[in-house]
Amino acid sequence: MICGIRVSGKKGQGFKRDPLENRHVELLFINQIIGEVPENIIFKKTMQDRDVLIIAHRGESFDAPENTLSAINLAWRRNVDAVEIDIRLSKDDKIVVIHDEDTMRYGGTSQKVSRQTLEELKKIDVGAYRGEAWRHETIPTLDEVLDTIPKGKHLFVEIKCGTEVISPLKQLFSNRSSLYKSVIFIGLDLETMRAVKKGCPRHDAYWVCELEEFTNPGNWSPALEALIAKTKKAGLDGVDVFACDAVNPWFIQKVHSAEMRLYVWTVNEAEEAKRLRDAGVDGITTDRAMWLKGILTSL
Repeated sequence: MICGIRVSGKKGQGFKRDPLENRHVELLFINQIIGEVPENIIFKKTMQDRDVLIIAHRGESFDAPENTLSAINLAWRRNVDAVEIDIRLSKDDKIVVIHDEDTMRYGGTSQKVSRQTLEELKKIDVGAYRGEAWRHETIPTLDEVLDTIPKGKHLFVEIKCGTEVISPLKQLFSNRSSLYKSVIFIGLDLETMRAVKKGCPRHDAYWVCELEEFTNPGNWSPALEALIAKTKKAGLDGVDVFACDAVNPWFIQKVHSAEMRLYVWTVNEAEEAKRLRDAGVDGITTDRAMWLKGILTSL
C-alpha cells in the first residue's frame, strides 16, 4: 500500500483502480523505468488524480430533515457518492432510521425508540421541526432506504444500538445479498462492530472513533498504533474518525499501510475538506454533499 493506493500484481504492472473510491489512477510502469520512487512523488501524483468519496451525512441534511426519505432521495438526485444514515431497533424488532435515542428532537416526544413499535414510530412527524414544507415526514425503515440506493452508489449504515440488531440485520440482508458491496456498516461500539462483521462478513465494516487531544498538544487518544491494532483484531476494514488535526498525511498513510481505509466526519468547510482530500482520506462525510463535491472540483 502506498499512500492509500493499492499496488497489486507483478513488478511493473503499476497501480490498479480501486472500485469503491472510483480512483482514476494512470497505470505507471515506474518500477521498470526508475525502480524505487520517492514517496512524495507518488503522493503528489495520486492526490492529483484521485477522487475522494463524498458522503451525505444523514442524507442532504443541510437542506432537508435528517434521516428521512426526503433527505436521502435528495442526495441521490444530486448524484452524491454515498449517503450515511443511523439505525436503531424498535420495540417490535424493526430496524428504523433515526439518530437519537428518543424522538424528542424530531417529534416532541421523549419516548425512547426502543420502547415504541414501528406502528407507533410511523405516526410521529419528523419533518415539521424543519418547517411546513417538510410536514408529515415519517421515520423510514432500513428496508425502505435500501430500495432507494441507485446503482453504483453506497449507503453507510451507522449502528446506534447494540448487538440486538444483528439478527434482524442478517435476516434483512439474507434477501438482499446483492447489496453487500453497496452497504457499509459503521459504529462507535467496537464489540458491536466486531459482531456485525462476524454476522455479515461480506459487508465492509468500520469503527467510528472520536480522537481526543490531551493537555499536551499533539498527544491524541486513542494512539494511532492502538487504533489500528484494535480495528484489525476486531476484523474490521477500516476506521471512520472525527476530522481533526491528527488526521494528517502521516496518520492516513499508517492506516493505509495496515491495509485499512480511512473516512472522516463531519466536514462542512471547504478548506478543511481540501486539506483532508489532499492528505489522502478515502471519504469525507458532510451535511452539504453536493455543495462540497462541487467546491472540491475547483480546489
